[in-house]
Amino acid sequence: MEIETHFPSDSDLDFSFTSSTSTFTSSSARTSLSSTPPRNSSSKTHRKNDPHWSAILAAGNLSSSGHLSLSLGHLHLLRHLGTGNLGRVFLCRLKHDENALFALKVVDRDALSAKKLSQVEMEAQVLASLAHPFLPTLYAHLEISHYTCLLIDYCPGGDLHSLLLKQPRHRFPVDSVRFYAAEVLLALEYLHVLGFVYRDLKPENVLRRGDGHVMLSDFDLCFRGEVVPTVRTRARKIVGPTSNCGCFRSGRDGEEVTVTEFVAEPTEAFSKSCVGTHEYLAPEMVNGNGHGNGVDWWAFGVFVYELLYGRTPFKGGSKEGTLRNIVTSGVSYPEDDDVAGYKEARDLTGRLLVKDPRRRLGCARGATDIKRHPFFDGIKWPLMRDYCPPGMRRHVAENRRGRWSWKGYFGKKRYRSWSNGAKWA
Repeated sequence: MEIETHFPSDSDLDFSFTSSTSTFTSSSARTSLSSTPPRNSSSKTHRKNDPHWSAILAAGNLSSSGHLSLSLGHLHLLRHLGTGNLGRVFLCRLKHDENALFALKVVDRDALSAKKLSQVEMEAQVLASLAHPFLPTLYAHLEISHYTCLLIDYCPGGDLHSLLLKQPRHRFPVDSVRFYAAEVLLALEYLHVLGFVYRDLKPENVLRRGDGHVMLSDFDLCFRGEVVPTVRTRARKIVGPTSNCGCFRSGRDGEEVTVTEFVAEPTEAFSKSCVGTHEYLAPEMVNGNGHGNGVDWWAFGVFVYELLYGRTPFKGGSKEGTLRNIVTSGVSYPEDDDVAGYKEARDLTGRLLVKDPRRRLGCARGATDIKRHPFFDGIKWPLMRDYCPPGMRRHVAENRRGRWSWKGYFGKKRYRSWSNGAKWA
């Protein structure tokens, strides 16, 4: 049974604001926002206690098939957050819950070319597939007249690029870079497990949630390839200093341990589309010879470099100069990076920014190989979202049931190091 979709007159969302070329007439009919079954989404480990799903469940109606329906009348538009390549993003909340804030991405399909329409479809497909703490949750997907609306997580912390510009010399400390890079790496790994090549990594697309952890955004440039997951067991010898503090590993130097590794990388993915931000384009993309999963690992190297040094490694005097440098120039580093951790960071970026994708770190075995790099030594990857982010303070409070819950909030004291047990000076 098809449901006629119209814009309800009792909604606070004025879609005439979303396009300068088209308007939309109100009607008394109601439209539903349909999402994946909340009983599945809210039961995932990282969503088990998510108050946003609880608010959605309280506001909407659950059908016998397990799908949730919300009318636009449940949403209250607060303000315009920004405008992207495909549409506009608004901050909104549920009318019955002032604390349930969401981002609503609104796309006017009549104002887009066929190519951009396919990008809208790709983003909706990617969002509907995600269930990861460092990637957005799609709470609702609405198709109404010539508008597509996506209700996703709102990140009050802004993007990493804006935060980077506020740092001394526009550079993050090494420990902060390690933290942000680790969470982005896990997000990219998950996308690749699903077969998606991201192609749009940059600090502007890395948002910060209220608790300081990151969330990737904007998936319209993705494309998909086939993935064959494998599980491998190998012996690994612990080398170098060890520690029982914070996120660092424990164990004896020289001790051999058995490691089980999961590898799922879209190594056969292939595209000839040249898309993305020019400072982050991989050489094979600039040359137009076709590219695959390796472009994400090149971009990851550029991303780490920019967080460390405040600029991208191949930036030239013009767009053409930058592209020329990407293809022909090597990576250079400032001479003032002799602080602890920079040696490993330089080695990591050097292995990622290899022009031949066949020799580039990550292209064969994905994030599995990158996680093993000394720059990330000691990180307990399954516990990543339990670490205290840079600039956040851990506050421990005991709830009524006697369990301990961690609440992060901004503090005024100087943060010493997220990797040293989240201590404060």
